[in-house]
Amino acid sequence: MAQVVPRDEVDMLDAARTDAALRYLDAIYRLSQHGALAGVNAIADRLNVTASAASLMLRRLAARRLVQIVPYKGVTLTQRGLKLALRTVRRHRLLEVFLTQVMRFEWHEVDRHAHALETAIDDAFEDRIDEMTGHPTRCPHGHVIPTRQGVLPAVSDVRLVDCPAGTSGVIRCVDTERSEWLEYLGRLKLMPGARVTLKSIAPFGGAVTLLTPRETITLGLPLAEVILIEKE
Repeated sequence: MAQVVPRDEVDMLDAARTDAALRYLDAIYRLSQHGALAGVNAIADRLNVTASAASLMLRRLAARRLVQIVPYKGVTLTQRGLKLALRTVRRHRLLEVFLTQVMRFEWHEVDRHAHALETAIDDAFEDRIDEMTGHPTRCPHGHVIPTRQGVLPAVSDVRLVDCPAGTSGVIRCVDTERSEWLEYLGRLKLMPGARVTLKSIAPFGGAVTLLTPRETITLGLPLAEVILIEKE
């Protein structure tokens, strides 16, 4: 007897067949993961499309109950949309690990390559990458890799600049997609696994001074804000 797929699952599978739909869900997730709604213009800019094209696709995704549109404010993922988005995020981050571990790309080079491939691989490809790279739990930048079930494991990362002076810890995540920032921080060895101590933050958005086992480093506040640590 043929297996009957529930109507909701048919809708999800239909949405998942298009690279465009997955890229929109991924973009909405990335823009809204810190709590804010994803704006139409921000989505359009991220995907390099017009605002009218973005609005049309968002209405289609809303009709499939993958996103919820809040008039004049933005867009948020539904639970079903989040599940699909996290699957794409998982593949993206596994690809980043593969590109650094196996293909020897630098950590500031892998994001664009992973974006090009994330919607092209299937389950078997995803599983083989996961196995070859040792079932990683984080990408090279320290972002948590969702499970196959679409669950994000809990972590204790905190922003370095939110800590009081004198706080020491290990960098766990560098939360930026800007390749030039990643390249610069990489040259300073401020990468996941590095030990740092927050020495001081100058007032009114001034410089942030860090101590590492090798040297004293001064960063501008925007750069320091993307560093997340696990406090010792």
